[in-house]
Amino acid sequence: MHHNHPVLNELFASGCLSSDAAEAIHEEYLSQGRPFRDIVLDQGFLDEATYLTTVARMLDTEVANLSALPILPDIGKSVPSSIARMYKAVPVQHNANTVVFAVADWPTPAISDDIAFILSKQVEYIVATNKQVDAAILKLYGEENESIDEVRSALDQDLKEAGELIQLEDIEHAACATPVIRFVNLVLFQAVKDRASDIHFEPFEAEFKIRYRVDGALYEMAPPPKNLALPIVSRIKVLGGLDIAESRLPQDGRIQLNVAGHSVDFRVSTLPTQFGESVVLRVLDRSNVQLDIDRIGFPEDIYPCFLEDIQKPNGIVIVTGPTGSGKTTTLYAALQHINKTETKILTAEDPVEYDVEGIIQLPVRENIGLTFSSALRSFLRQDPDVIMVGEIRDLATAQISIQASLTGHLVFSTLHTNDAAGAITRLIDMDVEPYLIASTLEAVVAQRLVRTICPHCKTAFRPDDKTLQLLELDRSQIGNQPFYRGEGCDACNHSGYAGRRAIFEYLRITDEFRTAITEKQPSLVLRNKAIKLGMRTLREDGIRCILGGQTTFNEVVQYT
Repeated sequence: MHHNHPVLNELFASGCLSSDAAEAIHEEYLSQGRPFRDIVLDQGFLDEATYLTTVARMLDTEVANLSALPILPDIGKSVPSSIARMYKAVPVQHNANTVVFAVADWPTPAISDDIAFILSKQVEYIVATNKQVDAAILKLYGEENESIDEVRSALDQDLKEAGELIQLEDIEHAACATPVIRFVNLVLFQAVKDRASDIHFEPFEAEFKIRYRVDGALYEMAPPPKNLALPIVSRIKVLGGLDIAESRLPQDGRIQLNVAGHSVDFRVSTLPTQFGESVVLRVLDRSNVQLDIDRIGFPEDIYPCFLEDIQKPNGIVIVTGPTGSGKTTTLYAALQHINKTETKILTAEDPVEYDVEGIIQLPVRENIGLTFSSALRSFLRQDPDVIMVGEIRDLATAQISIQASLTGHLVFSTLHTNDAAGAITRLIDMDVEPYLIASTLEAVVAQRLVRTICPHCKTAFRPDDKTLQLLELDRSQIGNQPFYRGEGCDACNHSGYAGRRAIFEYLRITDEFRTAITEKQPSLVLRNKAIKLGMRTLREDGIRCILGGQTTFNEVVQYT
């Protein structure tokens, strides 16, 4: 039995794990993208001591007690804190050409190469417990915040030395210069740590800006020197496998990195602007994604309906909302829920966002003629049970989706409309026959993401009449129920928010509603009919979250 994780193979070979346990760990490792070590230790398959002994054997070294080792404070100068934190490796000894690191997990050969390259030294290891490694990093480098400044000052120092190097026309050389690699690593590390969803590198006339998007809002980092713009962008292109020489056309790629112990995917997209290339990285951190349907946050009354609808043998389920409203996550959670051995699931996406074990996923590539509609046509010959189409963009895609549903397939897709009733009107606008919509559509979910209040600085207040009026609420409806907001603290970057949750509008297509569709009624009439039949609007679901103390009045008013 051979798995693709060396530590797992070693644990199995040395008899520490039964084949069943190894199989279970392997499955979870593939599907979750969580650190391998966490899966083995959290599930109690092994104790840490056994794990560390195995890692030590693989590295041909011993398990040490770090608290007994004298680690001299000045060793921190030889290894930048960003490296220690990013790779969770703490330097314990160094001489002219070798650094010895203490690690709590097996460093992949790629990580060892990276460290050796950045430090231009040989790298050796000893093994210690997670707690000891964390404590040593803290002791050596102090709290996180200083490290960014330290790296910046080290970077400025490096740049003075590298000044001549960047004058060279040889951009490729500059992109691989140690300070540039270190800086890019640090930016990615910081972004993942702050749970950013996107990182923007933007050249302007006078400066080069770097911004993160966290919970939907953009935050700016201290900008690096302007002459670093080109090497930094080139470094990202090297990582993403893009053509460094091509800077006049947009390019797309992806980077897979190990950041602070877990695997993170970045989608890279470059855009030539008048002051140079603007690069956006979309962060897909799998350990951050909840593809568990119980965690999507459906209200109690909607949840059973949704479960019932996604288990129907055929029909169409549509999730709608603007870009970045979490539609894909909801669909994936649904797919994950019905992903059983006896179900064949195919998806066509642009691009594939999460890899899910057991689901066959196809990236749509318009430029070579592989469109949603042509992908769907081929899917039907593959005898699937469930199909997901990233988006219904045109009549052809809509028609094949309906065809698929009529021939006994369950179809999931998305549309960009403002509310659930709008999805039906959008399909009619595409020239889909209303009677076909009425006979195949099972449910439409509209959703938005609202930021949730930071638990550390959450405070209650009494809403004034103007606030209530904006939400079309009456004082009598809420009684003495307070509203909440975040005052802003260190934990939430003084934003008052931490994380996001979805609010929903769930339109179930009942027989009574099917008649209204066939009569081609306008969106507003359909919407009112749905409300009359018991649909809660996005605004009402938002108010439910305000009263539940999960989000603020401003968020709900802004998004509904």
